[in-house]
Amino acid sequence: MLIVLRGNSGSGKSAAAQAIRQQYGYGLAWVEQDHLRRILLREKDIAGGKNIELIALNVRYCLAAGYHVVLEGILNAERYGEMLEGLRRDYGGYWYYFDLPFEETLRRHATKPLAAHIDAATLHTWYRERDLLPFVPERQITAESTLAETVAQILAETNLLAAPATPAP
Repeated sequence: MLIVLRGNSGSGKSAAAQAIRQQYGYGLAWVEQDHLRRILLREKDIAGGKNIELIALNVRYCLAAGYHVVLEGILNAERYGEMLEGLRRDYGGYWYYFDLPFEETLRRHATKPLAAHIDAATLHTWYRERDLLPFVPERQITAESTLAETVAQILAETNLLAAPATPAP
């Protein structure tokens, strides 16, 4: 099963992915755009970036190995759309977009360690209002949804907890 969590920086995607993984346990892979792009490759988020194919390879590998996958990141529609459309075509999945106003994104960002290195002006240059994908109806997660409510919604809609993973030993 593929679950995709997209949205602006600071919107709660990583916290939701982490909570989903904790509730599910072993057999769920968390493919995190930030880790692959910023940590592993130390690459800027640019059109045609090497991280785009690396993300797709990780998702495809984990699904083929029998894991459920939560793909999480900003995943800008313009730069990542073609790759995401391929994943949708091949695996279907459940797609979510964290649709928060900039003020709420900024408030949430301020609670994170990254806020010490990324100021509001920089965060604003990254912000894209309603960066929805044209090829899939993404379920909207709004500012009114708490982390617990968001995770409960995703678990209920995907029925993930009743779906055993089959990773090879």
